Amino acid sequence: MFKGSMVALVTPFDAQGRFEEEVYRQLVEFQIENGTDAIIPCGTTGESATLDYEEHDRVIRVCIEQVNKRIPVIAGTGSNSTAEAIELSQHAKEMGADGVLLVSPYYNKPSQEGLYQHYKKIAETVALPQVLYNVPGRTGMNMEAQTTIRLAEFANIVAIKEASGSVTQASEIIAAAADKIDVISGDDFLTLPLMACGATGVISVTANIAPKQVKAMVAAINAGNWAAAKTLHLDLLELHQAMFIESNPVPVKTSLELMGKIAAHVRLPLVPMQAGSLAKLTAVLKKQGML
Repeated sequence: MFKGSMVALVTPFDAQGRFEEEVYRQLVEFQIENGTDAIIPCGTTGESATLDYEEHDRVIRVCIEQVNKRIPVIAGTGSNSTAEAIELSQHAKEMGADGVLLVSPYYNKPSQEGLYQHYKKIAETVALPQVLYNVPGRTGMNMEAQTTIRLAEFANIVAIKEASGSVTQASEIIAAAADKIDVISGDDFLTLPLMACGATGVISVTANIAPKQVKAMVAAINAGNWAAAKTLHLDLLELHQAMFIESNPVPVKTSLELMGKIAAHVRLPLVPMQAGSLAKLTAVLKKQGML
């Protein structure tokens, strides 16, 4: 259902930490103009953890309004509280989101059965296409392939964003349940190998700054042009790595500032990029011809 080059969009703030709506609308247009297939507001890259309820809803609403049905909007509505995730997801549905992205519960460290019951409850309560999101590096635990395969039986659980870093785990899901659930790469640097195994696309951080290039690689894979896809993958590798020289979204917001698109303000406990990292990031962006 959700395929191709999808972006986990940053949330721009002003110097006082307030959401910059007009700048955000310009970022949405930049993505659509460059061929992005879906936009994800309020994901990890969108600093959802520091948005209050009102802000969370506002960012999603602005995204939906600006996109205006041109491409899908998959709203980040996950939480470590099942009831909270349901409430956020219902709001997103009421606002007109095409789907929701649900990060695995963080900090609680539930069992695999707890994960299953969490997602089962949301699926049974919210009548909207749902994308599971497995990111052990952020949540503190891995959702195992067998848990995802069990959840694939729910008709409105349509995909999983796999950011476990394991090609094997993603392949196990594809092998057992590709007819019931799509696997989407959650790691930019693994998009090519995962799509070679049957993943349907990527939810990308790098696409914030290089949407055309990320889309070109995905399109080359879908066209079976593996030589071009490999070249693009290797060309983008250094850029992907640079997006994680400090905690996401600090590098990607800093890159957007260097490109003149936003101010790189983040909310505490995130802080501006350190000088040494900034020098490395600037060098990579210049090498890529982006500055």
